[in-house]
Amino acid sequence: MVTYPHESTVEEFNPWTHVSSLIERAGHQLGLDDGMIKRIITPERILEVAVPVRLDSGSIEMYTGWRIQHDTSRGPGKGGIRFHQSVNVDEIAALSADMSIKCAVVNIPYGGAKGGVRVDPTTLSRGELERLTRRYAFSIAPVIGPETDIPAPDVNTDPQVMSWIMDTITMLRGYSAPGVVTGKPLAIGGTLGHAGATSLGVTICTLALLRNLALPVENARVIVQGYGKVGAPLVQLLSERGMRVVGVADVAGAIHVPAGIDPHDLARHVAEAGTVVGFAGADPVDLADFFTIPSDIAIPAALGGVITDTVASSMAARVVVEAANGPTTGEGAAVLEERHIPVVPDVLANAGGVVASYFEWAQDLQGYMWEREVFQQRLERTMHEAFDAVWIRHGELGLNLRETALAVGVERIAEATRLRGLFP
Repeated sequence: MVTYPHESTVEEFNPWTHVSSLIERAGHQLGLDDGMIKRIITPERILEVAVPVRLDSGSIEMYTGWRIQHDTSRGPGKGGIRFHQSVNVDEIAALSADMSIKCAVVNIPYGGAKGGVRVDPTTLSRGELERLTRRYAFSIAPVIGPETDIPAPDVNTDPQVMSWIMDTITMLRGYSAPGVVTGKPLAIGGTLGHAGATSLGVTICTLALLRNLALPVENARVIVQGYGKVGAPLVQLLSERGMRVVGVADVAGAIHVPAGIDPHDLARHVAEAGTVVGFAGADPVDLADFFTIPSDIAIPAALGGVITDTVASSMAARVVVEAANGPTTGEGAAVLEERHIPVVPDVLANAGGVVASYFEWAQDLQGYMWEREVFQQRLERTMHEAFDAVWIRHGELGLNLRETALAVGVERIAEATRLRGLFP
């Protein structure tokens, strides 16, 4: 097994080891030779940079940042930048490999990349955050660009951070470079429809799963864990399509409304209270018991690793759609498989965001903004085609949906790698 970039010497969860083992397994299931599997697993480039920042006090603080390009056989690298105190090379490497698979699964012309800085951004002033962002952008400038690697927002980064990165690269190169990042504000090359694209993709996958399983959509009971950028629009979108959202959770607690939650009333309540807790007419639910709420569909849309083997054992829903990144542990996935609970994996279900980024990048290169309707039609078509391709291959390979999606991604990367050959 390939263990690069880091081999853990203690018994602990290593995200890179986990992802590389999944890719290796998919490669063997597809009958790929060991050389091809090694090429697909091994990151093409790992850049580690020092990020010195002058704080408001006048002192200098040192931070460490990374940009990892995992695979570019299918196109430029694509992946977010996160600012978090726990960021490390194994996490960024694993996330870059996830992006390679995700982009291949939805069949957009991107490879996978990821970046991050080990920093707690809540301890920085706005000025310090801008200086950190610009110094990091300067340090990774040689390896990013519209034709090579296009960053985007991720944990603790947002359109403002993308604006600073774009401006820094523009100053360095002497010409406007809107296509160097995605997730930008509309005023400097962003796109109509980007907000909520991940939620729309999750909705499309949910509907497609129900259709293929011959399960009813009307009044289907849904629980959504997380009420943020993805979860909040999901409650609205699912309700509009006739489903009944009966449970919602956030960091403060969870609620249960058997008759269904009105999305507008919930949005107003959260705007006032800052949490779903205390919503009128709702029964409070302990967070530990959230996935035991009687339901047909469970959608984790918050943090990773929440569906453990214990949670999976008591899961009440008939199907799971992963809106969050990595919400199910390996042990949890095994229990769901044993219980015959279908799961639409994150690399497919939440890929609406990267598809939207692809559309933004294409518009930046064209210098022409699409109408919102065009954006949404193309997003829906891309997600439908991706789901259908995975579903068909699911039947051919006889694997579960998670393994199938991974196999589809690896298969497409292998095809591109094989066609391009090995230089020199």
